[in-house]
Amino acid sequence: MRVFIITMDDPVQTRDFIKYVIDHTEHEIIGLAQAQGDRMTIGKKRSKIGYLFTLLAIMGLPYFLMNVFATVSDKVTKKLAKLGLAKDPSIAAYAEKKGIKTFRIKTPNSKVFKTELRALNPDVIINQSQSIIKQELIDIPKLGIVNRHNALLPKNRGRLTPFWVLQKGEKETGVSIHFVTEGIDAGDIIVQERYDVLPKDRFRSLVDRNYTIAPKAMVKALDILAAGQTEFIPNNDDEATYNTVPTFADAMVYRKRVGWL
Repeated sequence: MRVFIITMDDPVQTRDFIKYVIDHTEHEIIGLAQAQGDRMTIGKKRSKIGYLFTLLAIMGLPYFLMNVFATVSDKVTKKLAKLGLAKDPSIAAYAEKKGIKTFRIKTPNSKVFKTELRALNPDVIINQSQSIIKQELIDIPKLGIVNRHNALLPKNRGRLTPFWVLQKGEKETGVSIHFVTEGIDAGDIIVQERYDVLPKDRFRSLVDRNYTIAPKAMVKALDILAAGQTEFIPNNDDEATYNTVPTFADAMVYRKRVGWL
């Protein structure tokens, strides 16, 4: 099976997720595109400074600072790499070392990139970019585009799902590997892995557990598609719930309930 990966280059979680997928399906990967955008891509109507304070309230100070340090350190290392003073830590550089054809793109929806992608004739595309994928791109791979979502679809479509699981007091969550459609997190589910939310769980523990499960779930989904399976778990719109990007007020409601420690 011919697999192509489109991903942002997030040093905190996504990069290791994609590395795992590459390492365990290396002979099937025909290319990787590193797209612009990161977890701060939230839309023009939201203040990034305000969103940073929201994340601080959601994460707590230690986890927030760990993420800030990893992000800043990664940017510095990339600049040093351009000067030949450090190794490039990007996921594109990792793929290149594996002999995988790479692209550095602004958006996967660009006309030039789609032309190059069609020429590679992928069976499946894994999407972990921050772009909303358009139908013309969805139609390129034979089997479809697949995505990792940190919740039990059709519940909790949208952004920052571990927070909303905790905010709502839900007792169960997990990871869904699903097909991409033009709807948000709306495609049929290929693999779904569940686990209980414990009273002691906080945002960090759910994120860590999700990213322990997610790489294995993605590889499992690729194996299922390679085997020719065509029946999947419905992702019913009438059972769906959708979450917006949390506001600072949302974060403070959560923090007041669980405390700051």
